[in-house]
Amino acid sequence: MPEQIATERAVPPIALNKTGFIAEIDRAPLEDRPCDHVCLRNLFPPDFYRQLLDSLPATEHFHELRHQDALRADGSSTRLRLYLYPEQLWFLPAAVRARWSPLSRLLSSRELQDAFKRKFRRALEARFGRPIEQLNFFAVPIIVRDLPGYRIGIHSDVPKKAITVQFYLPEDDSQKHLGTVFHDGPSGEAALRTRKMPFLPACGYAFPVQQQESWHSAETTTEADGERRSIMLTYYVQNTPKTWFMRRWDRLRSFFGVHPNPKI
Repeated sequence: MPEQIATERAVPPIALNKTGFIAEIDRAPLEDRPCDHVCLRNLFPPDFYRQLLDSLPATEHFHELRHQDALRADGSSTRLRLYLYPEQLWFLPAAVRARWSPLSRLLSSRELQDAFKRKFRRALEARFGRPIEQLNFFAVPIIVRDLPGYRIGIHSDVPKKAITVQFYLPEDDSQKHLGTVFHDGPSGEAALRTRKMPFLPACGYAFPVQQQESWHSAETTTEADGERRSIMLTYYVQNTPKTWFMRRWDRLRSFFGVHPNPKI
């Protein structure tokens, strides 16, 4: 083990192509059925993606995310979470921290937020009644590990969310069927009109939160499916002094191990 750790430290981290990452978002076509969204592909070069998978933080660094749909009968959760705030990475081994820090900084960056705001300009300006240049959201990046039995019913996300993003982290295409499902409505025939995102390496999706439009779900996973790993990036509304303070208060509390369990 010491020899392996020494070898990992000797290999310099592969650089993240931030410009290329944002360019893929800019290039992704905006879809409007069944709701506004983009399907993201080729976000990471193969060598950088392999580096991420090989340096996923150990289970001991994760904590349970306890929302109702994720709970087992015994009260434990099928979803584990690790915040990717830069200060949280100091709890990780140095080699792991070095590989995840560039992505952590990008996920919280103004440049990435601006790319998603440009992509969803129409929906965001319609919802908030202001130009996107006047909108400023609070980015919350996390790694999530969904264990067998995880599911989440049809919902549109709570109003305190502005944009929801998920980057998938599978080993290969064997979990392609595990992607998020978009629905035309929450129930009845509308719920049966769907589009499923492919759960593929270096792929993902994003959508602007619209209470009566952004309906989505995740089907129940099985033991055969294995663990479903991804990065969630949620942009939260902070348009009042109270919400501005609460976002930063939650971030500070999470550093000391007090983790909010927000509604979906």
